[in-house]
Amino acid sequence: MSADKLKELILSRALKVAEEPIFKLSSGKLSKYYIDLKQVTLDPEGAYLVGKLMYELVRQFGVQGVGGLTLGADPIAYAVAFVSYLDGNPIKPFVVRKEPKGHGTGKQVEGLLRAGERVAVVEDVITTGSSSLKAVQACRREGLEVVGVFAVVDREEGAQENLSKEGVELYSLFKLSQLI
Repeated sequence: MSADKLKELILSRALKVAEEPIFKLSSGKLSKYYIDLKQVTLDPEGAYLVGKLMYELVRQFGVQGVGGLTLGADPIAYAVAFVSYLDGNPIKPFVVRKEPKGHGTGKQVEGLLRAGERVAVVEDVITTGSSSLKAVQACRREGLEVVGVFAVVDREEGAQENLSKEGVELYSLFKLSQLI
């Protein structure tokens, strides 16, 4: 039920389709498909659905934290944290800066986590996995155990293979092929 509703929101608000590859992705590649998932994750209903479904996915891994590279991961991490708290199993959100902070403690990972804790790295849309790998590496430098990368949508363009080379599994709520 929730997955069907989330899919409906993604299709009606976030998925853009063109006849020719006109959408420039963060990888630099042009595509016929663009998924602006912030149109869903920054909406109250969409945030709840993403939080609920992602929480159901990550909780089986016994994680203490959920987060990823800012900005795409932020609303997902907060939604999971909120839903997990309501379920009596609080999972702490965290944010990975694109670069370490240039002042103060110089931290790259912000949150209430301690070395040794298990975390899920989340992503709104994943293509090649390079952004997720940055987040994974930053978490590992902080002594966190990354149990996997969890995306709302996997564009099926190499992320699984690239993450696997680094010993990281990819899990997703949807694959692009399920949406088009």
